[in-house]
Amino acid sequence: MLNQSNSEAFGEAEAFSAEERAALYKAIYTRRDVRDEFLPRPVPDDVLKRLLDAAHHAPSVGFMQPWNFIVIRDESRRAHIHSLFTKANEEAAAMFAPDRQALYRSLKLEGIRKAPVNLCITCDRTRGGKVVLGRTHNPQMDLYSTVCAVQNLLLAARAEGIGVGWVSIVHDDALQQALSIPSHVAIVAYLCLGYIDQHYLKPELEVKGWRSRLPLDDLIFEEQWQEPREPK
Repeated sequence: MLNQSNSEAFGEAEAFSAEERAALYKAIYTRRDVRDEFLPRPVPDDVLKRLLDAAHHAPSVGFMQPWNFIVIRDESRRAHIHSLFTKANEEAAAMFAPDRQALYRSLKLEGIRKAPVNLCITCDRTRGGKVVLGRTHNPQMDLYSTVCAVQNLLLAARAEGIGVGWVSIVHDDALQQALSIPSHVAIVAYLCLGYIDQHYLKPELEVKGWRSRLPLDDLIFEEQWQEPREPK
């Protein structure tokens, strides 16, 4: 509330301790996308609730909080969504050059069925009404806000020892129908969650030769846009 006293509205703005900073950066630098290395161990409800609460505390434009979280555990529903993924994955493989298709198909993407929890994070594009503070000139800000919720969840999951895989190779309209999502609600992320016993020291796609991390210095411009160096 705007008329709150300072004691009610503000907390201390001190920096994190060295240990707290190290923990935060560890979560950032060691987070990995998990494709199929999930253990059958269930994710306890209290752990899942902490992850969702972390996501729910993401920043959002106009404090509109446009996200919803669809938790999917049912095996038959996950099998159906996996079939949607398989169809889209074959379409995707055909888009790459022949010399890349074998490597693409070697990347295991079985998290939908192996992970004990699937999670669909959506953005309700009508939440907050027609005019939302901060979205008046950029209507995509609700989607960007929801991506912040996804990132919060990814980092919290890393801290909890939970692996997360982001499934993007699926047609949104098919997924929308499978989960009875109304047309005014956009799908932002379909995630697979579960415990893992190990994770890659570097991103799996880098380890397997798909692509390397770009040098940070090549991506930083001063004052205005500059022509970036061609990625290797």
